[in-house]
Amino acid sequence: MSRSSATSRFGRLRQGGRLLQDGALGGRVLRLFARWIRRPLLPAVRLWRRNIQLRVVAGTLLMSLGVVMLLGFVVIGQVRNGLLDAKEKAAQSQATGGFAVAQEKANALVAAGQDGDTADGRAARSSTFWRSALVEQLASGGQGAFDVVALSAESPDAGASNRGPRASGGVDPTASVPEELRASVDQTTETFQTFTKIHYTDGKQPEAALVIGKRLNDIDGEPYQLYYLFPLTQEEKSLSLVKGTLATAGVFVVVLLGAIAWLVVRQVVTPVRMAAGVVERLSAGRLQERMKVTGEDDIARLGEAFNKMAQNLQLKIQQLEDLSRMQRRFVSDVSHELRTPLTTVRMAADVIHEARVDFDPVTARSAELLAGQLDRFESLLADLLEISRFDAGAAALEAEPIDLRDVVRRVIEGAEPLAERKGSRIRVVGDEQPVIAEADARRVERVLRNLVVNAVEHGEGRDVVVRLAAAGGAVAVAVRDYGVGLKPGEATRVFNRFWRADPARARTTGGTGLGLSIAVEDARLHGGWLQAWGEPGGGSQFRLTLPRTADEPLRGSPIPLEPEDSRHRRERAGADRSNDGAHRLAAVPAQAAGDRAALAVPPRTPVVPRAVGPSADPTALPGNGARVVARAGGESDGGPQGGDREESTRGR
Repeated sequence: MSRSSATSRFGRLRQGGRLLQDGALGGRVLRLFARWIRRPLLPAVRLWRRNIQLRVVAGTLLMSLGVVMLLGFVVIGQVRNGLLDAKEKAAQSQATGGFAVAQEKANALVAAGQDGDTADGRAARSSTFWRSALVEQLASGGQGAFDVVALSAESPDAGASNRGPRASGGVDPTASVPEELRASVDQTTETFQTFTKIHYTDGKQPEAALVIGKRLNDIDGEPYQLYYLFPLTQEEKSLSLVKGTLATAGVFVVVLLGAIAWLVVRQVVTPVRMAAGVVERLSAGRLQERMKVTGEDDIARLGEAFNKMAQNLQLKIQQLEDLSRMQRRFVSDVSHELRTPLTTVRMAADVIHEARVDFDPVTARSAELLAGQLDRFESLLADLLEISRFDAGAAALEAEPIDLRDVVRRVIEGAEPLAERKGSRIRVVGDEQPVIAEADARRVERVLRNLVVNAVEHGEGRDVVVRLAAAGGAVAVAVRDYGVGLKPGEATRVFNRFWRADPARARTTGGTGLGLSIAVEDARLHGGWLQAWGEPGGGSQFRLTLPRTADEPLRGSPIPLEPEDSRHRRERAGADRSNDGAHRLAAVPAQAAGDRAALAVPPRTPVVPRAVGPSADPTALPGNGARVVARAGGESDGGPQGGDREESTRGR
């Protein structure tokens, strides 16, 4: 084969494989065939996986069938061997007697001819009557139990009438006696036997038989072969009867074992199914459900233990519900009761604050501190009231189509004074197109205000980026800062109530510690997600994802949880680390040709690569945030660089 033809053939093979992989006719046919086969099997597979009773009964039936078949094979083999052994013993006894009689008759005729018969009479008897008469005489004693065949020793198809084959019962002598047996009998005077089929000349169906043969001498002193053919028809009938009996008994036993297994498994599975139903109803909130217990067996004890457990759980849940109800009522009552004295104190503080210019510096400063702490007290009281509404399930959603760009603008306008004081700048990205969603404008604005204010406070004077996007059935707003970031594990705890990054620090500045807790509750009320991402020294990003229409389930967010700059930085760090490894491998001492001493290569300062953590999970659970990526370096893209900074408390 030439190189060009081989290359073209290889190219055709590759094209054919590529066509099948790319969905050609063969690939589509195979997929359709697999789908056509799998479709009717799916209900059966589902039933098999869900029904333990079916699996146990089917397994019992299969194992019982295997045992019955194994026993059937053993029993049939034993019966067959027994029948054949009995047949062989009887046949050998019959054939031995027949061979002896045939030889005695030949010897007797020879002796009688020597005593007085003429040569002509002896020749007449040998040529015409003796061998045929012998076969008929020996076969007459069997009464259909066996047949006799006489063949010439030198050639079974001899042409002379006195040397031709003789057989009884219409047996075909040459076809019924195997050639191997004839060859063995012709070599010695021993008795040989084998199994064969008897063929008949009258059109009768062949039958299995046992053939026993021996070489004898006739009245002329010439050797010939005498065979006894014992049909195995009766043994085959007996074996068929045994097979039928075993098959019937086996089917009956398998069905009976299957029914027994079904009944036994049902006694065990039925209480388990009842328990499963009770558990499902308990999980649905019906705590009064109990199992029906009958008897005193293990299942009954299990039911009693389950009922006691359910009763104790109901009691504990009721106690916890009562305690939670009392706590919510206490918080709500205290919050409402504090409003009246707080209003009075606020009025007095405002009067003192307005007149602080007439006070000495110490008293004036005290008036300013009093006004600030009263503002914080009022904010905490409002947050407690809002949390109590969420706990009581009384929070209502007033959803209407809104443009999130307008909400973001209002939030940024309110946060501009704080950003100016912190030296930060708030940038908006993705506000070119409308971002419409059915949402409660007041709650969404509260969530975004909390996120933006937190980003400004913890951004350490760097830029804060607010990104908007819409795709599919979801809209999202992400707030990115480049501050101290979050440590590993803090992204899931930042939404807890009154949580602080450093518990040892007192909450002397900042918010009330309930802002993010209220924000995540507002997001859940919309059916949305509020998630967090962060890395130490690389800032953080909080992402709010809402469905476009109310009650529409979310399947994803149009904004990745991990920012683009962080992902690019990790990719560059990985590339730099691989390049550093290649350079270290290339730095080897150089040897000058002809010089005895090696030229010293100055040692290279090892480069310690920055620790790069795994990528953040964009499918974090709603409200729980994603993983926090560990980061060794202090640089961050998109914001100004900074040195070592003390981590601030991120209670938000």
